[in-house]
Amino acid sequence: MVFGYLSVYSFPFELNEVDRDFWSNIILKLNLTRRRVLAMDTSYDYTRMRQVQLRGMLLLSTPTLNKGTAFTQVERTEHGLHGLLPPQIETLELQVSRAYEAFLLKQTDLERHIYLRALQDNNEVLFYRLLLDHAEEMMPIIYTPVVALGCEQFSHIYRRPRGLFISYPMRTRIRTLLRNRPHSDIDVIVVTDGERILGIGDQGAGGLGIPIGKLSLYTLIGGVHPARTLPMVLDVGTNNQDRLRDPEYLGWRNARVTGQDYFDFIDQFVQAVKEVLPNVCLQWEDFATPHARPILERYRDQLLTFNDDIQGTAAVVLGALIGAIKVAGGRLSGQRIAFLGAGSAAIGVADYLRSAMVADGLTEQEARSQFWIVDKDGLLHDGRGDLTAEQRVYAQPTERIASWPSPAQGTLGLADVINQVKPTILIGLSTAKGAFTESLVRGMAANVSRPIIFPLSNPTDRAEARPDDLIQWTEGRALVATGSPFAPVAFGNRTIPIGQCNNVFIFPAVGLGVIASGARRITDGMMLAAARALGENSPALHDPNGSLLPSISEIRKVAIDVAIAVGTEAQRVGVAVPTDGQALREKVIASQWIPAYTRI
Repeated sequence: MVFGYLSVYSFPFELNEVDRDFWSNIILKLNLTRRRVLAMDTSYDYTRMRQVQLRGMLLLSTPTLNKGTAFTQVERTEHGLHGLLPPQIETLELQVSRAYEAFLLKQTDLERHIYLRALQDNNEVLFYRLLLDHAEEMMPIIYTPVVALGCEQFSHIYRRPRGLFISYPMRTRIRTLLRNRPHSDIDVIVVTDGERILGIGDQGAGGLGIPIGKLSLYTLIGGVHPARTLPMVLDVGTNNQDRLRDPEYLGWRNARVTGQDYFDFIDQFVQAVKEVLPNVCLQWEDFATPHARPILERYRDQLLTFNDDIQGTAAVVLGALIGAIKVAGGRLSGQRIAFLGAGSAAIGVADYLRSAMVADGLTEQEARSQFWIVDKDGLLHDGRGDLTAEQRVYAQPTERIASWPSPAQGTLGLADVINQVKPTILIGLSTAKGAFTESLVRGMAANVSRPIIFPLSNPTDRAEARPDDLIQWTEGRALVATGSPFAPVAFGNRTIPIGQCNNVFIFPAVGLGVIASGARRITDGMMLAAARALGENSPALHDPNGSLLPSISEIRKVAIDVAIAVGTEAQRVGVAVPTDGQALREKVIASQWIPAYTRI
């Protein structure tokens, strides 16, 4: 038995819930005779937590409580820390300065990524304070685009356990695995099966890097307490031969489970979550197109859940477009929208744009007719027999394209759409690097005064175009947002900031909003409310040369507005208990954790 911070217990045999709670309480009481343990009320309010003592190295090894050289003399005496720390007592600010110096000494982005993860595993307050002070510089390191490299190298840079591995061979014991979680009270889970990691594909168990990164942003931006988050990977094997051949690969060495066995495993997981963590917000992340939407549709009414690739991406793109369209001087209902890419993320974006167009006055059929979506096999049209149900919603009637010139390659592609439709908006979610060529972009810009072009594929080397090229090819007229971070573009006497359509503007605030409002479900209306709130914070609304999205330095403040919009909509549709607007605002602000040391 290890004495110390006990939030969950492991038993050598299976117990039901009642017996488990009984014996857990007995063990806890026995433990209290040797040392005080961090015990929390079931509400687990971190502003009112009963601080209880760990001692010595056990305390220094607990990242949610470790203060390192910032422990006071009194704390060092009470907790047996004298001699384990240098005599100098430092402030958090001084620790941040030292940590930043160490960060700057790292030579590569992967080294910086490893350093920050190690800091997180040592001292979470210091980690998040460092990120807050250098958010614009460090967010790309802990998440896109560097997290892609972190996932590829996951087994080689693995240092310390974080989160849960739910592997297929353990499928009959998922409840037990959930009870082994490092912290008992969880508000948010981010889970992946590692099959479609950003633009780099199947990474198997290494996909856990994505939930770890996402949940870091839930805390950094949304203010969700780090001890109330849980990253998870559903390890159903991998078809990535590089991973399987790698002697250091840490995942289950097996080809991916498919078909009904896969969906049965997902159902076992969901039912276990509903039983063990019934009030948790469960975010699905980086699931392949054949799985992503079916999973979302099956479970969205069973628990508090959403798919960030489908709904979060859609919401942030809509938010950016709201600003772009106002700058261009039009209305959403008047836009002609071309997509390159027809996966779950692209269809999710189209769904939200369609809903917003209907709200702007179009009929459902009129809205659908404004979308021209192209995948690797050409334009989606009703003569194709290979479309999913979700894609068929946007299939153009063949009579609309019957008079188009026959393409030389035999299928209607993006160039045909641009020539015939003259789209006002061009969105890329294809992971096809450089697909928005100069000739395509110039052809679009010839017919539109302010072309709106969003190359959204991640990571950076999968983007459909570079913003500097788009600005040059359109003589500075293009309104650009990207999926990965890009530097501002100099054009003439202007410096044009490039907004990143990063889901960080949405999902952390959604988490904050549902926690503060006590929402029981996440509806599309709540996500649309988040998009509108984001759009209302667009700097371009006040400065035509401004970014379409807020700066990273403002993102925590923007998260409050988005969270309030989410909570308000949840109350309006009856999935949260109604309160007045001021009470909700106060609850949102009070729910946002601040990385600062407290008395231990």
